[in-house]
Order: sequence, then C-alpha cells, then structure tokens
Amino acid sequence: MKGIILAAGKGTRLYPITLPICKPLLPVYDKPMIYYPLSVLMQAGIRDILVIVPPDDVQPFQDLLGDGSQLGIRIEYKEQKVQRGIADAFLIGADFIGDDSVCLALGDNIFFGPVFNRKLKTAAKLDNGKGATIFGYYVPDPRAFGVVEFDQDGKAISIEEKPKHPKSNYIVPGLYFYDNRVVDIARQVKPSARGELEITSVNNAYLERGELNVVTLGDEYSWFDAGTADSLYDAAGEIRKAQRSGKMIGCIEEVALKKRWITIDNLLEQAKSLEKTQYGQYLYGIAAEQEDAE
Repeated sequence: MKGIILAAGKGTRLYPITLPICKPLLPVYDKPMIYYPLSVLMQAGIRDILVIVPPDDVQPFQDLLGDGSQLGIRIEYKEQKVQRGIADAFLIGADFIGDDSVCLALGDNIFFGPVFNRKLKTAAKLDNGKGATIFGYYVPDPRAFGVVEFDQDGKAISIEEKPKHPKSNYIVPGLYFYDNRVVDIARQVKPSARGELEITSVNNAYLERGELNVVTLGDEYSWFDAGTADSLYDAAGEIRKAQRSGKMIGCIEEVALKKRWITIDNLLEQAKSLEKTQYGQYLYGIAAEQEDAE
C-alpha cells in the first residue's frame, strides 16, 4: 500500500498565521503538524509516501523530511497547482500509486488513542485487498463535515457533504484507505457546486457498490482538524496533556525504530541534533529502553 499526505491547503482559516508558512509546517505543541499524519501512515506499515504541497513549497518540506531515508521510508513530493479538492490527490498521485492500494491522510488531521496502530493495520488490509475503509468520529456539530448515516445494524447507508440537517453526529475524518480503483473513480468525479472534487463522492461510489467499511472511533480516541486557531490550540493542549504520561505522540523516529526500519544507531544519530529539546531527550530515552530490552 502507498500513502499520500495532502498538505496543499492554503490555511486561509488560519490567516495571518499561515501567510508566511504552509499550514502543515505549523507547530502543534512540540512538533510540526505534518509529523502526525506521517506517523499515522507509518504506523499502518506504509513506507512509500507522496506529500502533495502548494505551488513553490516543496523546499521547506524537503528541508524538514528529506527523502525519508533517515526513517527507513521513501518520500516523494508533488505540487497541487490549483486547489481542486481532496479527491484531486488521486489524480495528482496516479503515477505514484501505480497498481497499488493507497491511504490518503490530510495534512491537518491529527489522530491518537490506545492501540490505534491496530486499527490502522486492519484498515490497511481492506477486505482481502478490495474496497475502502474510512472512519466515523462523533462530534457535537457535524454540519461542516461529511456526515455518515447508519442503519439500525450500524451499517453505513449514506454519506452527505456538509449537510444543513445532519442525519447523525458521525463525521468522516481525514484518513481514507482505498483499493487501486480509487484512481479511476476519482477521474469520474465531477466538481461540486463549490468547484471541488469531493472525497464524499469517492466514498459514496464505494458505498453504492457495497464495498465501503466505516469503522467508528470511540471516546478513547482523539481527533482534531487543526485548521483553525481554536482547534490548533486545543490539539496542542491535548497532546501536551497526553504526553505527560511519558508517551510521545507523532514521534516518527520511534515508529521507524519499532518497525525495525532503522537501527538504534540511526536513532541516536538523529537524536544528537535535537539533544537540547524535550523531543531529543525522548529519543535518547527510547534508544536506552530498546538497548536494555535487547
């Protein structure tokens, strides 16, 4: 399975903060926002990743993430020349996806919770490699999102984009797993009234085929769409609170080490440049724990 991070949003809801810097490069507590979706893809076992960025913004992302080799993964970059919606990611990334299945993560969506990695691994398998898997997350006011309607048996029966009268409080957050047919499906999507290729149209195409699996996330999981000043602040606060237990959220080097994609020596090399930070000290700590375990 390939992975795509759509990090091309202009961040207009965060102006003037995002006038000089791309939104996914903003800090969310102690690390750049893009670390969180990147760590999610890595937890799902995905090592081949495309980052889609705004025009002329490849260099800052390369300065931060490079080609991914320091994490035992491979990262490519492509520009989204024109804002055309989430589903456009599959058109931009068609050659990158090739014959593989794909997971799309939005660059401003943050997920964390207990054993979330298990849900990710299951989702990445799809249904014997076919169909699509998305998530459902309960929010008090779902009108700004794609909303899932369920029948009495808990099966998804409809998804509506930004409804005035939502049929449930479960929204579809920015993490989607698809088989290879998603590229052809995206090519057939027509722009919505707001001129975008809606991801809801893609999800409904799988739903109409009876091949869409919606996994609901309970109260033990946290999700943030960090696209506004308030949500950015809330996400940082929750991450700070969660990390007080000693467990880092969104630590891409830790994921790489646990996956055995890098060695302890690789980790220590990266920790050295960060040794004056809490993040760097955490890397030293997990390296020591790994050495003790061995």
